[in-house]
Amino acid sequence: MRNGVLIVDKPAGMTSHDVVDRVRQIFKTKRVGHAGTLDPDATGILVLGVGRATRLLSYAQGGPKTYLATAVLGIETSTLDASGEVTSERSVDVDLDRARIEETTVGFLGEIDQVPPMVSAVKVDGERLYKKARRGETVERAARRVTIYDLDVLDLRSPELDLRISCSAGTYIRTLVADIGSQLGCGAHLKLLQRTEAGGFSLADAVPLDEITLEHLRPTTDAVTQLTSWEVDDATASRVSHGQKLELPPLDVKEDEAIALVRGTDLLAVYRRRQDTLVPDRVLAGDG
Repeated sequence: MRNGVLIVDKPAGMTSHDVVDRVRQIFKTKRVGHAGTLDPDATGILVLGVGRATRLLSYAQGGPKTYLATAVLGIETSTLDASGEVTSERSVDVDLDRARIEETTVGFLGEIDQVPPMVSAVKVDGERLYKKARRGETVERAARRVTIYDLDVLDLRSPELDLRISCSAGTYIRTLVADIGSQLGCGAHLKLLQRTEAGGFSLADAVPLDEITLEHLRPTTDAVTQLTSWEVDDATASRVSHGQKLELPPLDVKEDEAIALVRGTDLLAVYRRRQDTLVPDRVLAGDG
């Protein structure tokens, strides 16, 4: 079985699962998964794992991501993006300029609480929210803490606004745009979205879906590029293959931080710090 990572430039009009199905056909295997869902209308980086790399996707999914977004001011929709029905239209203040928008967006930097949109894959009472939304239901959703690292205003062509956002995993750009619109007093919805950085990769690393071949499969280690790496010796590699605990290496590793254990070009395992030891989180050594 082939194992590795694919960096796909997802086209608009496909779900992330559609992309997974296409790659399963190309690689003739069911063992394919993705790290971090993109909405059907969104484009850009989708990190996929093939074979045993699927066991590592949580590490690729957890890091920061960067997006280019185009918002439409003055119009709110049921889904917070262009796919929904218009629920409100308000005039945009003629005096709304870039300076005022930048002053508003500063307030969203750092840790913020977001309420997931109804049309999302978040589960409430064991069911995806989008399934409830299809039945016309609206339910209470708990706010989630996310982090906005950077939020740059790129261009204002009223009523359209271009933004670049760097944020933590789990951030809903649709919700962020809607909240910015609310703060501006005119409302807004997301028109276009492109993910330009994820999993430690940029668009320059991504391959259009219709061009994907076996040659584009990257090493399994590329699923953990954002982790600290530790090159182990033969004796330690043997202990890792049996899932044994290890003494803390001379590395700057924080409590509960995940680190990748490698031998040459082979990824053996991912361990986590537990006080003065390392304990196995994912062991790949000896895994087919």
